[in-house]
Amino acid sequence: MSDAHRLVLDHTIYSCVVGSQAYGLAGPDSDVDRRGVYLAPTRMFWGLKKPPSHVEGPDEQFSWELERCCILALQANPTVLECLWSPLVEHMDASGRELLALRGGFLSTRVGETYGGYAKDQMARIDSTLRRTGEVRWKQAMHMLRLLLAGGHVLRTGEVLVDVSEHRDRLLAVRRGEVSYEDVRAWARRIGEELTKAADMTQLPVEPDRAAVSDFLVRIRLASACGEHL
Repeated sequence: MSDAHRLVLDHTIYSCVVGSQAYGLAGPDSDVDRRGVYLAPTRMFWGLKKPPSHVEGPDEQFSWELERCCILALQANPTVLECLWSPLVEHMDASGRELLALRGGFLSTRVGETYGGYAKDQMARIDSTLRRTGEVRWKQAMHMLRLLLAGGHVLRTGEVLVDVSEHRDRLLAVRRGEVSYEDVRAWARRIGEELTKAADMTQLPVEPDRAAVSDFLVRIRLASACGEHL
């Protein structure tokens, strides 16, 4: 086992299932994708060689070091926010519970830009492939719609929508190519307009609570250092 994988296994504070299982879109052959957050021992930051900011593996897991997770969450990265709001939590220690208790502090009006921007990028790639090959990437189209739905939801409610099983039948029909691309674009246009309206009316703050996140990181690092044998 590599040192990086050992670091993840020994110091994970939070892990969950994401992807189709968490979205409520899984079928019998769907993979189980996992994401996690690990807290690298504080003394690893004091030498010349720093701990990795993220680790792929072991198995189907991808993990972020706590600081990297917080930075991406403050930037309203949809992938990280979905991890923190996953309904399928597999492991969580005391530090992980504090991280989840803080998750609302990561949110800001920027989520409208990131979710909408990710969806726009997906649409551009779909259109480019269609022009080049005459084919539609239906799975990509489904996830573009899911991102738009999730973006509007977080702006309206202050909670990140992960489980989209309410829309399961329609989204899976898109993935199977049973919905015309014209109808997909029309649906995307409608929920994109809803996202824009939600952004105008949202109660989310303009900026996330960076001070609370910074205090959390400092406190966790200090606690880690005090508990280590130096």
